[in-house]
Amino acid sequence: MTLADPGALRVYVVTSSAFAGRTHRDIALAAIRGGATAIQLRAPELDEGALRPIAAELSAICHRAGVLLLVNDRPDVAAAAGADGAHVGQTDDPAGARAVLGPGPVLGMSVASVEEARRARSLGADYLGVTVWPTRTKPEATAAGLEAVRAVAAATELPVVGIGGIDAGNAGAVLGAGAAGVAVLSAVAAAADPVVATRRLVAAVRDAGEVRGAAR
Repeated sequence: MTLADPGALRVYVVTSSAFAGRTHRDIALAAIRGGATAIQLRAPELDEGALRPIAAELSAICHRAGVLLLVNDRPDVAAAAGADGAHVGQTDDPAGARAVLGPGPVLGMSVASVEEARRARSLGADYLGVTVWPTRTKPEATAAGLEAVRAVAAATELPVVGIGGIDAGNAGAVLGAGAAGVAVLSAVAAAADPVVATRRLVAAVRDAGEVRGAAR
């Protein structure tokens, strides 16, 4: 499928349980209150039995709020929990993800090059994630820079989401490079007030869109 509204990826918050004793639910609720348009449940510390009920609960919460819920790395859990979709990396069986999800749900794939972007499209991806700057929350990810965002966005019609080292201060640069949205983890999950942090990101994304519109 094609993502019906790429604007749903505009402000994309990834959950974590690694900061300040907060739970995945805490981060998701704060992000929704702050105006996030998409939530990714990223819980590598949980096995399927623990992950599935959290995914189901967040799926119901996000659906009521009109916010996308995607499950990281686990299209099977996403499908079972009624989530809007899943996001997978290059080592998470991207070739099999669409078959697990079925034709309807949203499928995101992480890419670091134009070649990977084209392959992701052929495998049924609806959007692409590009790691922009290094991040301590996922040190193994290849930080491809703004140049990769520009190249991938120019090479495919699929919306691109920048992730990695992004906050309200640099989100505009990522959008200016052609991204449809920005994804953050620690900028919200580790913030003193995750709701306020999300609101600042929403404002930065809105301001960047106004600048781009005025320049046309």
